[in-house]
Amino acid sequence: MPITKLNIDVFVTQGINVPILDVRSPGEYLHAHIPGALSLPLFTNEERKIVGTAYKQESREKAIKIGLEFFGTKTVKLIETVEKITEDKKSNKEVALHCWRGGMRSAAVAWLLDLYGFKVYLLTGGYKAFRHWALEQFQKPYEITILGGYTGSNKTGLLEELKKNKESVINLEALAAHKGSAFGNLDQHNQPSQEMFENLLATALNQHVYLNTPTMLWLEDESQRIGNVNIPINFHKKMREAPVVFLNIPFEKRLEHIIEGYSRYSKEKIINAIIRIKKKLGGLETKNAVNFILEDNIKNCFGILLNYYDKLYLKSTYKRENAETKIKQLELETVNANTNAEKIIKHVYNR
Repeated sequence: MPITKLNIDVFVTQGINVPILDVRSPGEYLHAHIPGALSLPLFTNEERKIVGTAYKQESREKAIKIGLEFFGTKTVKLIETVEKITEDKKSNKEVALHCWRGGMRSAAVAWLLDLYGFKVYLLTGGYKAFRHWALEQFQKPYEITILGGYTGSNKTGLLEELKKNKESVINLEALAAHKGSAFGNLDQHNQPSQEMFENLLATALNQHVYLNTPTMLWLEDESQRIGNVNIPINFHKKMREAPVVFLNIPFEKRLEHIIEGYSRYSKEKIINAIIRIKKKLGGLETKNAVNFILEDNIKNCFGILLNYYDKLYLKSTYKRENAETKIKQLELETVNANTNAEKIIKHVYNR
């Protein structure tokens, strides 16, 4: 069977229902990769370094000879690994391959797997072509509606409920593995690299365009920075220009929701998060919030913090250009996502 070459446009718009194998080194894959791709490194990190050094300092031919020495000892293991992958994925001995730019590494593995009898698809331009495509997604126009509201409004739960109602949704905080404040990573999840976050977001935008019937895309209102990653500038600008549905939910209801979500964390984690915003919160309020936590008075502690975040969020929300015309307040009595999803859909679509 001949090796089939796929350009990036066909790859991302039509998709391919076979395992995608990334033959770059483990370090390259760990830093960032095509979402859904599996790591099948041709070289270890150290071997890649040796081959690369030979290529730069000696010659292409010398690098190929060294690479072939490494490759020769791994052929059987590579085949067996791919056999296991295709069995598990039930892909009928079909795989897609790529390396950094569609060069020697993917060509070598493609030759081997084709020789053994696999049907091989090769991504032309490799991961570099994918990255170029990913960055282009943030320049495109989208019909966006922003879900806004003070902290504790259960916007994340509401996004999930909108998704259940067949709305097109991207949860930026889920992609970033962070809830977007000093308290946003108390579970200490590892966030993706900036490059990987962009890959995830580009893929999600592509799925919105090609896989979802609704043309409108729902996103939660976010500052550009979410923990250690940043929403691409051009895309964040589109978000700031989009209309906002602002959920106006009573303070006490939001406070109850916050307490329910954060009461499971240790005093130490909460105090450390409070200390991180000490400069903006102010010395007295920081002292009071910490003392309340030490006294097991979580309600008064988070009452202080919620007041702080309400002021911060209100200022940020109305910093938009033409904010008064873009922001539509929606009065709600509860943080219940199911109830609020129905009201929001009715509000937006006038149903």
